[in-house]
Amino acid sequence: MATRHLYVVRHGAADPFGELTEVGRRQGELLAKRLARLPVDAVWHSPLARAVKTAEIIGEHIPGASLGEAVELVDNVPYVPADPPPAWRGLFDGHDPAEAAEGARIAAALTDRFALPAEVETHEVLVTHAYPVAWLMCDALDAPPERWLGLSCGNTALTAIDHYDGGASTVLMYNDMGHLPEDLRWTGFGPGTRP
Repeated sequence: MATRHLYVVRHGAADPFGELTEVGRRQGELLAKRLARLPVDAVWHSPLARAVKTAEIIGEHIPGASLGEAVELVDNVPYVPADPPPAWRGLFDGHDPAEAAEGARIAAALTDRFALPAEVETHEVLVTHAYPVAWLMCDALDAPPERWLGLSCGNTALTAIDHYDGGASTVLMYNDMGHLPEDLRWTGFGPGTRP
């Protein structure tokens, strides 16, 4: 087995219908230029339109990489805590036990597929959504499952995680927006003061 290098990104900014906005396309272009410097083997994306389009933009800049859908990257609630913090309770309104179980199943499938070493050295881009990025971070850090709630992720922010053969996973960076100018950063977050 060898190291699996994961470059996990949230899709570009999208409109209420899930389509990339002009800002989202610009974010995707800048992210693609950054990723084009890496030896990327594959670009995987969620089946949702905003992730598909972001992945297509990235793929245009990395012609040697394969482009494919991974249903495990779909937007979902990966874990429903028994007693959610007050600020998060609204997120779980209406989640019945069947929906919670389905979210847990998708989360397990995500880590079973991507959060382990590869048979050969690989560099893979995963274009997904905020919650799966947070879930992969929790997994890499062996954090308790409820910690995904506090990990927010900006549009096209880059998270890099290495999964080693015979060693613990390493988080190289989280939510890095260095490829974006100031006016394109911090989209996808709620209101608040940002550095």
